[in-house]
Amino acid sequence: MYKYDQYDQAMVDTRVAEFRDQVNRRLEGHITEDQFKPLRLQNGLYLQLHAYMLRVAVPYGTLSSAQMHMLADIADKYDRGYGHFTTRQNIQYNWIRLEDAPDILADLATVEMHAIQTSGNCIRNISSDQYAGAAADEVIDPRPYAELLRQWSSFHPEFLALPRKFKIAVIASDTDRAAMKLHDIGIRMVRNDAGEIGTQFYVGGGMGRTPMIAPLIRDFVPLDQFVTYSEACLRVYNRHGRRDNKYKARIKILVHELGAEEYKRQVEEEFAHLQGQGIEPPLAELERIKACFQDPAFEAGAPDEVDASDPDFVLWTDRNCHPHKQPGYISATISLKPVGGIPGDASADQMRLMADLAKEYSFDECRVTHAQNIVLPHVRKADLYTLWRKLDEAGLGTPNLDRIGDIIACPGLDYCSLANARSIPVAQKISERFAAQEKQDALGELKLKISGCINACGHHHAGHIGILGVDRKGVENYQLLLGGCEGEDTSLGKITGPGFDEDGIVDAVEKAADVYLREKQEGERFLDTYRRIGIDPFKEALYG
Repeated sequence: MYKYDQYDQAMVDTRVAEFRDQVNRRLEGHITEDQFKPLRLQNGLYLQLHAYMLRVAVPYGTLSSAQMHMLADIADKYDRGYGHFTTRQNIQYNWIRLEDAPDILADLATVEMHAIQTSGNCIRNISSDQYAGAAADEVIDPRPYAELLRQWSSFHPEFLALPRKFKIAVIASDTDRAAMKLHDIGIRMVRNDAGEIGTQFYVGGGMGRTPMIAPLIRDFVPLDQFVTYSEACLRVYNRHGRRDNKYKARIKILVHELGAEEYKRQVEEEFAHLQGQGIEPPLAELERIKACFQDPAFEAGAPDEVDASDPDFVLWTDRNCHPHKQPGYISATISLKPVGGIPGDASADQMRLMADLAKEYSFDECRVTHAQNIVLPHVRKADLYTLWRKLDEAGLGTPNLDRIGDIIACPGLDYCSLANARSIPVAQKISERFAAQEKQDALGELKLKISGCINACGHHHAGHIGILGVDRKGVENYQLLLGGCEGEDTSLGKITGPGFDEDGIVDAVEKAADVYLREKQEGERFLDTYRRIGIDPFKEALYG
């Protein structure tokens, strides 16, 4: 994984010192909250319902055991003993005191971490495939190029005050495991007919108030020009994006209003203008970054069989493990979605255990997923049973990846000042309703996502079943959406009709699941059946 050089460390240390001074001036009353707000947001510090929330960057989701240990220590020392892993592959702490924030950033800096650009109208944390560098189906490891984008975008003078926040995902597989087309820019690494590796650019996706799927803007950009092309995309947006209305300020609105072809024309014009201006990094820097992402020392000839004597272990292996490019190895997902639990939450002790397991069994590396779980990317199959036993004993062995219990949910009204309704209790009740393994077996792959407001931090638009919390005259109400998908066949969910109260939405999910079980054909997922029969049978079951 990437290691800081002297410039990275100096940048982070300097920012810590600057922010310490800013916090001290705020605490002493020398600057107002209005003056302080843009400064704290540049460092990932939000003021939520009950306390400050700090969002820590985890670039492309990759963590070492030392970094995960530090996250655990911060949870114990400065929060209430836990952290919340997010759909942006970050971690959030919900109970931060302002006076502690500089010390937290200083602690993070000792393990090459920070909270820079995790908020504000700038380029946010670059996300990627949680199996990057391990998956057998990728054309190249995308993480060195995600790291290039991190370095290019950090403190980029032209893009620190964009019309609105900006999110980029980078993948290298035909299978989209990062919701790439629902980003402001989605970059897929591909191989053309000549065998050359380059990038496809999808621009103008997003969820929130006006969900849109990003159109393909260019089907091939050579690898040695993709940072320049990214800059061209951002420059056109920065030039024309709305600043008079925050609800129409995202790049998806610009691409929609200009039209994809006109946006593409302007990007190509800007791209031609930028040629030869030194936007791309020096080749030596690219090679330095690539060296950080070399394959670990895999054991040649490692046994390729998995012990099948324990049925509970076999169930977990079937559901939570992903094929690895190296024979004898596998990528294992640790579910942060126990029955009745809070999706994405992990206690400090659980973080320490995951850190230790990553060091012992996964070459000192773990990944945060956009579905709010943790992946150990490089596990020997011979070690898998021992690993599972340790996870299961700690409540981290739930076999529910991509099942109805693997719920994505935002913090909702329990924490967030923007939310209209609570997400956590709904997620807990649904996971309890569908806790029985036979129910999950019957339903198969079914992705359920919950947001507590229209900002869609829970990705409800992209759920096979999505739930949106709204305010109905001061009462929490929940809309049900069906048919969303964040993968390569991206689609947006449709609202079924009038909303439900908290218990009613749980019943509604079960009714929708029952329609699927009644109507499905051999081999169909919930999403396949919905697409075949349409929304009307579901509406009939829900509303009569």
